[in-house]
Amino acid sequence: MSAVLQLVRQRRIEALARRSASHQGEARRLLALKQQQVPQPQQPPAEPATNAPPGALAQLLQHIERHSAAGAELKTVQQHRGTWAQLQIDQRLHQALVQVPDNAGPLNTQRLLLQALTLMRETSPPYLQHFMAHAEALLWLDATSPARVQPRKERPRRGAGKRP
Repeated sequence: MSAVLQLVRQRRIEALARRSASHQGEARRLLALKQQQVPQPQQPPAEPATNAPPGALAQLLQHIERHSAAGAELKTVQQHRGTWAQLQIDQRLHQALVQVPDNAGPLNTQRLLLQALTLMRETSPPYLQHFMAHAEALLWLDATSPARVQPRKERPRRGAGKRP
């Protein structure tokens, strides 16, 4: 039997023991019965040798862990990303402002929304970036969702247009 299979069985026995400890009565008895049905390993699973050289995947994971500390991103990359995000938001707001009709009244929803977004840009640009990302995600979900159910048009009945 492979060491991996023995390890899996051992973990299953341990999990059943933990589950049975939290139950009472018939549930506990059934879990104990299941635990007895799992074949016990003859010997504990062999641990991998620690003196063996790490494989390529292990080396790659170690390299990633060393170099992926929080805040390890270059400052210029952060600035570049922030600049592009700000430019994209400004471009979207400009496109929306162009689409507002000239004769839109003071309670026009499109005009009120754009005023709110402009005020948000002046007050808190990071919040506007977060808000726009959220709104774009919602718009994308709406666009990819199945077509909304349209009410069925009633078919004309037989003889509805005919006179007797």
